[in-house]
Amino acid sequence: MQGRTEASGSWLDRAHTVADPGFNRWLVPPAALCIHLCIGQAYAFSVFNLPMSKLIGITESAPDDWKLTSLGWIFSIAIAFLGIAAAFGGGWLDRVGPRKAMTLAAGCFGGGFLISALGVYLHQLWIIYLGYGVIGGIGLGLGYISPVKTLITWFPDRPGMATGMAIMGFGGGAFIASPLSVYLMKIFSTETHVGVAETFLVLGVVYFIFMMIGATLVRVPPDGWRPSGWTPPVKQSAMVTSANVHLDDALKTPQFWLLWGVLCLNVTAGIGVLGQASAMSQEMFPGRISPAAAAGFVGLLSIFNMLGRFFWASASDFIGRKTTYAIFFLLGVIIYAAVPWTGQTGSIFLFVLFYGVILSMYGGGFATIPAYLRDVFGVRYVGAIHGRLLTAWSVAGVLGPVLVNYIRQYQIDSGVAKADAYTVTMYIMAALLIVGFVLNLLMRPVAERFHMKVEQPA
Repeated sequence: MQGRTEASGSWLDRAHTVADPGFNRWLVPPAALCIHLCIGQAYAFSVFNLPMSKLIGITESAPDDWKLTSLGWIFSIAIAFLGIAAAFGGGWLDRVGPRKAMTLAAGCFGGGFLISALGVYLHQLWIIYLGYGVIGGIGLGLGYISPVKTLITWFPDRPGMATGMAIMGFGGGAFIASPLSVYLMKIFSTETHVGVAETFLVLGVVYFIFMMIGATLVRVPPDGWRPSGWTPPVKQSAMVTSANVHLDDALKTPQFWLLWGVLCLNVTAGIGVLGQASAMSQEMFPGRISPAAAAGFVGLLSIFNMLGRFFWASASDFIGRKTTYAIFFLLGVIIYAAVPWTGQTGSIFLFVLFYGVILSMYGGGFATIPAYLRDVFGVRYVGAIHGRLLTAWSVAGVLGPVLVNYIRQYQIDSGVAKADAYTVTMYIMAALLIVGFVLNLLMRPVAERFHMKVEQPA
C-alpha cells in the first residue's frame, strides 16, 4: 500500500523517476544534455548587448539608449545568481530528485527570457535584470547541478566521463545559441526595431520545451543498483572514499575549501582571457586578424571548451582527479607565460593552439570537479556539495574579467602598446595557477571523524 501511495503522487516526485528493471542508463546523458545545451546559452548572451544598445536609435545608439556598461551587468547578475541558486538549491535537489529541479529550472530560465522580452518592449532595464539576471540565473544554477548526482549514480564505474558528457553541453550551448540568436534577430528586425524582444520570446519558449524534454526523460537508479558485471574495486586510490560526508560537515573540512580555491583559480584564469579573446587576438596581431577572423577564433574556442569538458573528465577516470588538476595548473603556467611570446614572434598558429588548450582545461575543470567531490566526500551529498562549491564560479566570474580588463587599461594608460598590454596579465594568471597547484597538492583524504555512520539518517 505504501508503494502505491508513493506511485500515485505528483509526476514531479522522485518516486516517479525511479527506473524500471532493464532501463538503459545511456538514455540519461541525453536528458542531461537537453538541460545543459539550453542553459549554455549564457555564454552567448553578449550577442544581444550591441542590439540592445540601439533599441531607440536602431542604426546607432541614441542618447536615451542603454549603455554597454549597464548591459554588461545582465550576464554578471545571472552568473551571481547561478552560484547562489546552486549553493542553496543543492540540498533541496538531493531531497526532491532531478525531475522537479529540472522543471523549476526550465520555468525560471524560459520565464526569464519572457520577462526580459517585456523589459525590452517597455525599455525598462531593471526588468531585464530581474528576468534574465535573477530569475534566469536561478534557472541556470538549478539546471547546472540537476543532472550531476544522477549521472554519477548511474555511472559509478566512470563518474568523470558521466559528468563530462553532461557539462560539455554547457560549453557547447553557446556554439548553437550565438548564430541562432543572430538569425532570429535578423528575421524579426524591421526599420523601427531590432527584433530583440521577439527573439527573447522565441528562445524562452524553445528552451522551456527542450528542458522539459530532459525533465521527462531523466531517471534515477533503484536503491542498490549497480552496472551489470561491475563490482566496486576492493583496493582503490587513497583519494577515493567509500564513505559519505554530510553536507554540513563537508563545509567544515579543509578539503572543501582547498577544492573551492582550486576551482576558483582555474576558472579565474580561463574566464578572464575568454572574455577578451576576440580583442586580444586583434590587438596582439594588428592588421593580421580581422574582426571576422576574431569571431571565428571565439567560436573555435567554444569547441575546445566543449570537447575539453568530455576529454579531461574522462581522462580523470584513469589518471585520477588530483593528477588531472595538477596537469591543468602546471601546463597552464607554461602556456600562460608563453602567450606573450607568440605575439612577439608573430605566430598566430601557436597563439590559437595555446588558447585552445587553455580553454579545454577551463572546461575540463568544470567537468572534473563533480567527480573530484564524489571521490573525496562520497556520492550521497555530492549534488548539494557541488552546489555550494559553485560559489567559486561566481567569485571567479567577477575576479577574472576585472583582472584582465583593468590591468590592460592600466598598461595602455601607462603608454604600453596594445599588442604588449596583456603581457603582465598573462604572467599574473600564471602566478595564480601556481597557487592553485599548491592548493591541489595539499589535498588529502577527509578525516574519518567527518564520515557518516551507517545508521545516521539522511
